[in-house]
Amino acid sequence: MVPFAGWEMPVQYTGVIEEHLAVRSACGLFDVSHMGEIEVSGDSAIDFVQFVMTNDIERVNDGQCQYSPLCREDGGVVDDTIVYRFNIDRYLFVVNASNTAKVLDWFKQVQKKEAFPDLFIEDLSGIYAQIALQGPKSAEVMKALLDVDPKEIKTFHFHMGLLNGEIEALVSRTGYTGEDGFEIYLDPADAPAVWQALMEAGKPFGIAPIGLGARDTLRLEMGYPLYGHELSDEITPIEAGLTKYVKFTKDFIGREVLERQTTNGTAKSLVGLKMIDAGIPRAGYEIQSNGSSIGTVVSGTSSPSLKAGIGTGFVTTPHKAVGTELEILIRGRAAKAQVVPLPFYRK
Repeated sequence: MVPFAGWEMPVQYTGVIEEHLAVRSACGLFDVSHMGEIEVSGDSAIDFVQFVMTNDIERVNDGQCQYSPLCREDGGVVDDTIVYRFNIDRYLFVVNASNTAKVLDWFKQVQKKEAFPDLFIEDLSGIYAQIALQGPKSAEVMKALLDVDPKEIKTFHFHMGLLNGEIEALVSRTGYTGEDGFEIYLDPADAPAVWQALMEAGKPFGIAPIGLGARDTLRLEMGYPLYGHELSDEITPIEAGLTKYVKFTKDFIGREVLERQTTNGTAKSLVGLKMIDAGIPRAGYEIQSNGSSIGTVVSGTSSPSLKAGIGTGFVTTPHKAVGTELEILIRGRAAKAQVVPLPFYRK
């Protein structure tokens, strides 16, 4: 257990590799109640949501979710979020635990500056526990508890239903591992019973509790960003390779900078790195080309699925082409690596 953003978080239960492979082959259960939930509602909610997110919430219907960065005027990312659209007047932003207060404050600053009428912004983090079930067997495990067939919930959709016939929950199908999976938002008082019920229902399928360590190796194999690593106040979505989540068909905060970067290019770009030599590319390690510094690793691990050292890093744009060979300075030793496409792992 380790302290994280005011929470005590499990890094591992039985071991990172074992937990990682359980999610890839069967299913795993994550307690992610530390995530923040901020609700935005009111007559001008749709206008506010469109203004603060780079993606286009009007492209999805009620009952759907959408991933999006939230940007400042200079293009830096305040946080990245999944937005749940209940209806045109009500949205739930699921944000990173360490950024909950920051996003809430930023939302209120934008509301005050832009004078959105009839807008209500509320931090509901305290009323939600969140349990995530991930892995190819997830739908079969959920079937024992949910009031509808889990397979009826399409990807990036959600369902307001009952678990065990009596516990109210919001159940979505998004995921952060690259596997099929569901997120369950429910009253914290009901969470222990649901956790136990899922563990019991999952026994025949090889379910395992999963900690933060495997959550990180799973998301990194998929090339998914983690705030504070691939994204930050100083990194734009364009630099981070998230251009597909930026829609220039509407107005939003930071649009001018991101449009310019899309047209003119950026000085640095996020790339996938796979080790050729032995070694693990850890966050903060220097990336070199022919002995000259060209960037920094931002995430790295030994991939349990690929059995190789992998990482992501920002490099000067001339070195971003797939196939480019680089060196990563590991404890003073220049170890060979290659730029590879993301994701690292494909089923």
